[in-house]
Amino acid sequence: MHNHLKQESDTVELIKVATFNLFNFIEPPSAYYDFENIYTQEQWQKKLAWITSYLNEHQPDVIGFQEVFSPDALATLTQACGLDYFAVLDEPDVFDDFIYSKPVVAIASRYPIIDVHSVEADSQLAEMVGMPANFSFSRKPLRATVSIPKLGPCDCYVVHFKSKRPLFDAQTEYLSGKSQVKLKTGQLLAVEALAQWGASIVRGSEAALLRHAMVERRVQTQYPMMLMGDFNDGLEGGVLASLTSVDTRIKPDNVFGDVTEELQEYQLQDSYELYQKSQYSLSSQQRPATYYYLAAGSVLDYILLSCEFDAKHSRSLAEVGRYETYDRHLINPSFDRDSQSTDHAPVMITLSIRH
Repeated sequence: MHNHLKQESDTVELIKVATFNLFNFIEPPSAYYDFENIYTQEQWQKKLAWITSYLNEHQPDVIGFQEVFSPDALATLTQACGLDYFAVLDEPDVFDDFIYSKPVVAIASRYPIIDVHSVEADSQLAEMVGMPANFSFSRKPLRATVSIPKLGPCDCYVVHFKSKRPLFDAQTEYLSGKSQVKLKTGQLLAVEALAQWGASIVRGSEAALLRHAMVERRVQTQYPMMLMGDFNDGLEGGVLASLTSVDTRIKPDNVFGDVTEELQEYQLQDSYELYQKSQYSLSSQQRPATYYYLAAGSVLDYILLSCEFDAKHSRSLAEVGRYETYDRHLINPSFDRDSQSTDHAPVMITLSIRH
């Protein structure tokens, strides 16, 4: 486990926030995606035990989940771990009564969840960026307003953006409307590149439309914001740049005020970057990956925060005192311990909230 830690003062409240892709969390005899994908009772109990072990060891106070097919089972598990509050709004798709697809997101909290909302995209803006008017998120983002000690109401958003899986199949879907000619490998690669770019367009649009929804809410409430989840992309890649960008030609409302301060009130910042700039950071070692594909690691799981969690901002109420990537099961897996774990590394931050 990559654990960055330094002793905090006793004069602060410590709040732990985590994001956790559960990897096909589905209670048997239901199946995920295909009729053969059903856990045995032994596999399912092992998966439950692994998640329980993580929650009991790390004790997050607020945790966002992705890839949830069986929310009732997850609510039971999290409540047994002391997370008394749970919310899920969306439902997975099901066919033949037992084969599930399109998993949903959920949130569990040690503190009261006082409001929940399923975030929808603004249809006019979706059209203006080239999406269909009936555009909807791949998995609907969940906004839960959590009453956090010393902080008050905080809007916590849980997301699972569109995956990098190609938007369509080059060989079957693309060719279905054409004469069944055999394409050369180079032609297939070019069509596949378009299909992957299509997924990027959707993912980037989801990110920008979500940011808009978050800002609209922020204008109404001024509540602190957290965005946690599986982004299925790196923040540095460009596709998701709209989540944290501040490049603008727009003149600030207050011409005499601090332009940067005003813009940051509606900006999100990467909790890892905030941690690196904090007084608690011990090193500038390379950021641990949260996902591996063919031995290549990437960071796909993030927690983004509003300016209340930036120690250098005038509205600061807290700062990021720890940043932990739990990756033992990915780096050094043990079959006995980890065979039913997850293909992502849960990420957890500790917020030091000043009294």
